[in-house]
Amino acid sequence: MSKDIVELHEDVSKSSLYSEDLAPVSKENRTWNKWHLAAIWVGMAVCIPTYLLASYMIKTGLNWYEALIIIGLANIIITIPMVLNGHAGVKYGIPFPVIGRAAFGTKGVHLASVTRGIIACGWFGVQTWIGGLAIYAIFNAITGSTGELGLSIGKFVSFGIFWMINMYFIWKGTESIKWLETYSAPILIVMGVALIYWGYTKAEGFSVVLDQGVQLEKTAVIITSDEDKYYLNLNALKDKDGHLKVTEYNVVSDDITTWKSFTEEPILIGNIENVQVQFRNTDSEIPVLSSVVSASIVDENDSSNGKLLSYLIWLTAMVGFWATMSISIADITRYASTQKDQVAGQFIGLPATMMLYSFVGIFVTCAAVINFKDILIADDAPWDPVSLIARFKNPVVVVIAQVFMLIATLSTNIAANVIAPSNAFSNLWPKKISFRTGGLITGIIGILIMPWWLLNEISGFLIFVSGLLGPVLGILIADYYVIRRKKLELAELYNEEGIYTYNKSGFNRAAMIALLVGVFLALIGYWVPVLNFLYSLSWFTGFIISFVLYYLLMKKSI
Repeated sequence: MSKDIVELHEDVSKSSLYSEDLAPVSKENRTWNKWHLAAIWVGMAVCIPTYLLASYMIKTGLNWYEALIIIGLANIIITIPMVLNGHAGVKYGIPFPVIGRAAFGTKGVHLASVTRGIIACGWFGVQTWIGGLAIYAIFNAITGSTGELGLSIGKFVSFGIFWMINMYFIWKGTESIKWLETYSAPILIVMGVALIYWGYTKAEGFSVVLDQGVQLEKTAVIITSDEDKYYLNLNALKDKDGHLKVTEYNVVSDDITTWKSFTEEPILIGNIENVQVQFRNTDSEIPVLSSVVSASIVDENDSSNGKLLSYLIWLTAMVGFWATMSISIADITRYASTQKDQVAGQFIGLPATMMLYSFVGIFVTCAAVINFKDILIADDAPWDPVSLIARFKNPVVVVIAQVFMLIATLSTNIAANVIAPSNAFSNLWPKKISFRTGGLITGIIGILIMPWWLLNEISGFLIFVSGLLGPVLGILIADYYVIRRKKLELAELYNEEGIYTYNKSGFNRAAMIALLVGVFLALIGYWVPVLNFLYSLSWFTGFIISFVLYYLLMKKSI
């Protein structure tokens, strides 16, 4: 046990700011070592959104190794403040809402913690919906049903079942979470390796699979211009031998249905508004149809600037992926026995796992392009593993694989999206709202936020969220390291009239100003195009501005 641990010796149990769930964790209850923490990160990082983001990066025009480089860089970047912010959790054994009282004030911290909590509720809902889809796929595999496209009663029932499973682990408490993460991590790694092996054996080579990434970079239908003339460019997939998987196309937006022989040559068109195209393969007994794809207009002269902007946006999005956890990481590190454990556990568990599982997503999606004959265009590729696994014909394989998906989703959801909001809501009214009640509130908001719609807007959601959370982290780190030199008055954090009430107002004016200015400048580019670069780097913008401004304001007031 580390000597750098401060324990609470005063009796503050009568304070309205105190509860058993928000109290410092005692030395004897610091049972999590570096491998527990690494396992938690494996459990959180190996999730379907990780898989989705990697594939979506390719879908927007990046190649597979560019995607992996950005993912690795972003996760190294975010792990550094994660470790810095986790220090106070280990030293004082307290969660983020209590630590945040020092910087924001006993009342001001609610603005930061509840904002983080609501965002986590959104993630909770998205993950629970994805888990529900896995249950729905299991039901279809067992009954032999093909399932329904779009929303259906069966999907909502499955969502409800998985929601109840999540509530069970919330009710059992943090030790059940440690157990879940410890045993799920190796299973999830094995699943990832198995998916890679499947793709390798079916395609007969790693290079064959990865070469398909070029195909996934191309949108099925784009419109280009040349000297005031507009051309329709069609991009269909090819099998591993280089043969086109499409024989015909139809411009669905025309007044009449006319199937024409597929061509890779640009097609001169007059009207460029609302152009929609569908593809089919007539070589098989039953013609295979693609989905209907809307054409996108591409400016070929802006490719270099567009590529750089895409790098920056995805780097910010990937940093923003764990922006919530970087703020509330003390909720987990408070159970660690030493600082070395929390540092090693996080660096072992996060960056490498994110790159590994992102590679799984990239590799398996590329493999699906050539292994499934009915995938005709990149837009129809099974970008998520639930859709991919549902395509397998063997129901036993489908059921086992989807159970693994459930474990992955459950372990991520509980650790990343329940602990923090539960503590945040508990901190609103410590004597009345317990961790369990906070978890129930999280679950209810996760339903009300309608995750079935939010899932389709993940990348945009991450950029916006980054602008909200970067400033919070900047203030926390500036306060703990620069202003207070890692020294907090533990008992005062629970004192209703102590130094962290800031003249009894409960708000630290410096933190409030730094937070509002940081958020404003990080998000203003969303509405003001000329300042879009600030929004594209919203996490970095908010973090740096709030860090510097908070330091200057606090230095002036000292």
